[in-house]
Amino acid sequence: MELSFVFPCLNEARTLAACIGAVKAALQQEPNLQFEIVVADNGSSDESRSIALACGARVVPVAQRGYGAALRAGIEAAEGRLVMFADADGTYLYEHALELYRATAKADADMGIASRMRGRIEPGAMPMLHRRLGTPVLTTLINWLFAGALSDCNSGFRCLRKSAYQQWGIRASGMEFASELLIKALKHQARTVEIVSGLRPAPVERTPHLRTWRDGMRHLLFILSERPRLFEVSGLLLIVLSSLLQAMAGLRGEVQLAGASLLGLHSQVLLFLGGLVGAQIYGLSAAMFLQRSESPRRLTRSLIEMDEGSLFGLLLLLLAGMTAVIGWLVWHWIQKDFSGLQQESTLLLSLHFLVLPALITMNLLGVHVLRKGQQS
Repeated sequence: MELSFVFPCLNEARTLAACIGAVKAALQQEPNLQFEIVVADNGSSDESRSIALACGARVVPVAQRGYGAALRAGIEAAEGRLVMFADADGTYLYEHALELYRATAKADADMGIASRMRGRIEPGAMPMLHRRLGTPVLTTLINWLFAGALSDCNSGFRCLRKSAYQQWGIRASGMEFASELLIKALKHQARTVEIVSGLRPAPVERTPHLRTWRDGMRHLLFILSERPRLFEVSGLLLIVLSSLLQAMAGLRGEVQLAGASLLGLHSQVLLFLGGLVGAQIYGLSAAMFLQRSESPRRLTRSLIEMDEGSLFGLLLLLLAGMTAVIGWLVWHWIQKDFSGLQQESTLLLSLHFLVLPALITMNLLGVHVLRKGQQS
């Protein structure tokens, strides 16, 4: 079998027959092309299964709910060397199936994508929020983080080399499947091609499966989860920059620059908050590295792999430091007969260089707990 066309399906009785017919009509223009049509049924309660069988498709029941789960099961069940898929809602230009197959096969590509954004999107086919914000922003983010050159990261009309797909380790069960597929392909330096396609409006009576904000957030979270080094570097930069400026404020006090007062009390508060955010971001990256194959920098690796005795000693040292600061503060308060202390700047400086390491250490403690859970 050269090609399998997979339709993920959940109650698509209104459009399924037309979609299968359009794909057949397109692929049959290639005289010697051996292909099959697979419908990955995700628990339809309408006539979708019987319609698929009547149209000559092979039905694969999928118990786990979700767009990604249906496609993963359909692709695994496919017998073709290449696997093409598209939604069964009547919105894609299924007449481009042969063009997509030819482009993928000619380029010997691992993935071919039918780009909606480069083609004609008919009025009412895509919400303006998706067209002007959602898809362009997510596409740009993927291109930037993973060195891609894509135009439509959310296209659900693609063609895959099955042997390449099986090496990528796709796990997503929801709509984020589309992003994971692209990111894993880019990480494996897969060869991709695009063709110009488009989008049609779905039937008015159809209930859309896509939920804009929930699924958009799923895409965004997955994209970010695949690049923990972004959090590692940005967290470290915030920590280092805020700490250097905080130290400068402690040594020199408030300074005047171009008529502006800098490094005063309010600046120190902002630097402390910036450092806290940086420490939290950096701690998040350490936890993310446990789940991803991407390698952390040497500093982060040494902290993640710190032995338990050193971690315990660090916790005790920080606790002693905080106790000393509190004791110093109470002593000065007593010396002032419990009146105004006016030690704000010194207190902020002390807190910055104690609370930030303490927060990082507590995050490391969480990372070590997670590591123990993985090992058990």
